[in-house]
Amino acid sequence: MALAYDGAIQHLIDGFARLPGIGPKGAQRIAFYLLSASDEEAQDLADAIREVKEKVRFCEICGNVCETSPCPVCSDPRRDHSIICVVEEPKDVMSIERTREFHGVYHVLGGAINPMANVGPGDLAIPKLLDRLKTDEVKEIILALDPNIEGEATVTYLSRLLSPLDLKVTRLASGLPVGSDLEYADEITLGRALEGRQEA
Repeated sequence: MALAYDGAIQHLIDGFARLPGIGPKGAQRIAFYLLSASDEEAQDLADAIREVKEKVRFCEICGNVCETSPCPVCSDPRRDHSIICVVEEPKDVMSIERTREFHGVYHVLGGAINPMANVGPGDLAIPKLLDRLKTDEVKEIILALDPNIEGEATVTYLSRLLSPLDLKVTRLASGLPVGSDLEYADEITLGRALEGRQEA
């Protein structure tokens, strides 16, 4: 039988182990790091966690994280509100913003359709998206979901749902990353690159 630490240290390890991307060994390393950290450093971390729970909320329009709702993107009159980029999670908004290429607004679904995890269309912010299409003068929806099975299922569902509406529905191009070799590309990626080929 595996031994566990006593009391507070085990409670802290268990808490970190529940976080996404942190396994038992990583949780143990973080807990022991904090044990040897200064009181000030540990208090700063505790304050940051408390502050984010008190101040951060989800935008009432797009679902992005913000401290004031509507978020800075939705309330910016310089953004093109006729184009909505649909993403899975708030972190995806930052990924697209870093490109400095998109000047429209966003809609965060809060996940993707995943029957294995009991996540269906009703668990996502799809009704809120449809409500936005009634009020805003939207001309284009960009589906920018992860290129995995769940993302593809969600894109297919949304494409069918939005097809009767008088909207341009597009999706992110996918294919070969710059600097890669053809021999290392999987069949799906290579197939997509062929489908999305452009004039040279």
